Amino acid sequence: MKNYVQPGETITLTMTADVASGAGVLIGSIFGVAQGKALAGEDLVLVRRGIFDMPKTAAQAWTVGAKIYWDDTNKLCTTTATGNTQVGAAVDAAANPSGVGRVLLDGVIR
Repeated sequence: MKNYVQPGETITLTMTADVASGAGVLIGSIFGVAQGKALAGEDLVLVRRGIFDMPKTAAQAWTVGAKIYWDDTNKLCTTTATGNTQVGAAVDAAANPSGVGRVLLDGVIR
């Protein structure tokens, strides 16, 4: 297969804003977790698949398997679909209130 480029578990993209290591990043329809830090205009590796502890809407309770969306305005995960991009599913229950939830990123572009 001569057209194969790479697996896609990670992808290097040019950042549109400053990014901290471990932060969620949404560029177009591609979501990943920053493998390091970068300034706007710099290239950075994003991890697109795996299980991550991510910042969440504190006033939400999550159940195992709940669809999780990225709120790019507030830079956190949420169960609210409207206006947000689906990024994966909750793998642990998360209490209301709590600021962190465990998310399985599946690497699917939605």
